[in-house]
Amino acid sequence: MLTAACCVALLNATPIFAAYPERPIRFIVSSGAGGAPDFNARVLAAELSKQMGQQFVVDNRPGAGSTLGTTMMAKAAPDGYTIGYGTIGPLAMQRSLQRNLPYDADKDLQAVVLVTLTPNLLAVTLSLPVNSVKELIDSARANPGRLLFASTGTGASQHLTGELFKFMTGAPIEHIPFKAATPALADLMAGRVQLMFENINSIAPHVKSGRLRGLAVTTLKRISAFPELPAVAESVQGFESVSWGGVVVPAGVPSAIVVRLNREINTVLTLAHVREKFAAFGVELAGGTPEQFSAQIKKDAMKWGDVIKRAGIKPD
Repeated sequence: MLTAACCVALLNATPIFAAYPERPIRFIVSSGAGGAPDFNARVLAAELSKQMGQQFVVDNRPGAGSTLGTTMMAKAAPDGYTIGYGTIGPLAMQRSLQRNLPYDADKDLQAVVLVTLTPNLLAVTLSLPVNSVKELIDSARANPGRLLFASTGTGASQHLTGELFKFMTGAPIEHIPFKAATPALADLMAGRVQLMFENINSIAPHVKSGRLRGLAVTTLKRISAFPELPAVAESVQGFESVSWGGVVVPAGVPSAIVVRLNREINTVLTLAHVREKFAAFGVELAGGTPEQFSAQIKKDAMKWGDVIKRAGIKPD
């Protein structure tokens, strides 16, 4: 739904709105090809190209914890011809993990629309004799420091989810950082680490095949992709850890263009075949106003900043 302010801006800028876009649009993704953000952006780009009559060209710019591509988004000309797919890491978490970021996510970027909400899935190695979140907490308390949880690196969303779990349950689990999901999952399946909160996209195949035991999802409620798995929040009240991605533009892009992009993307998110593509990976589509996305960024920056501080993770 468009806000009244957005509608007024639209009426006051009709010529810009009517002409845009007149040439292809660069769509920066701050991670490599083949990952979840890349997949999400490419689905969007294909549909927007059809709807808006110009090509949306995905430009992968990985590096520096996704801050390289995010910096390029922030420094681009504010004309609506460079947009970006921003994720929770560089927009909300990195401000507490990295000193002297070359951009200010609140001042240099403008939220357009929240696109996806992606839970983590808590899974354990088959050799660990626990079948529920409660049993996992009890096992950790009975064996302090012996249960190891894997992540894709210090400060990664999987790491911070594990730290949040420790704070909210008192379970003394120990963090083991890896450089990527593949070796972390390999060690989890081999039993060298005992548990992991991992992005549902990458861990789901191993749970469905029986190579890992899924215990719960990190949304507040159960999800359709794994209806048999409870939410962690059913055992730990209020526990939630959801990664997200959405479209941002450089600050200063005319409000009429922001309104147009918001409307077009919200339309894409209602398409049945698009919803089916994302649902197959356990991803929920969001949508909404620029203001709602901006509020989500600020809320998670505060939430995860507090977790980072409590965990004693020092900025690089």
